[in-house]
Amino acid sequence: MNDTYKIILFDGVCNFCNGFVNFIIDRDKKDIFRFAALQSDFGTGLQKKLGFDTDELKTIILVDGGKFYLKSSAALRIAKNLPFPWNLSYIFIIVPPFIRNFLYDVISKNRYKWFGKRETCRLPSTEEKRKFI
Repeated sequence: MNDTYKIILFDGVCNFCNGFVNFIIDRDKKDIFRFAALQSDFGTGLQKKLGFDTDELKTIILVDGGKFYLKSSAALRIAKNLPFPWNLSYIFIIVPPFIRNFLYDVISKNRYKWFGKRETCRLPSTEEKRKFI
């Protein structure tokens, strides 16, 4: 596992997920994160290594050293590493996961209907390429 960067696996064809990745990139001034689509060779390989069914997993995954986080826990831990005021949202980690993940699951289930879907995974710009695995 890579201990240098925190790795974010995201749905590469989801417009909402790509917007979230853009949001993180724009605020990742300490160069903490690296990104890979769940559908990429790296993404599917890492999911298998973590023991996930690559056909069933429909969530963001944060890999931080030897640990991984899913759903709202991943999103909040990502926010914790962003600058003020975004890092303040980490306070919601005190809310039990079954409550946090209820909202996460509603958005996840409807993300294509509400935000749309791409035909292919995003291609990073020249400036962004170093951030993608």
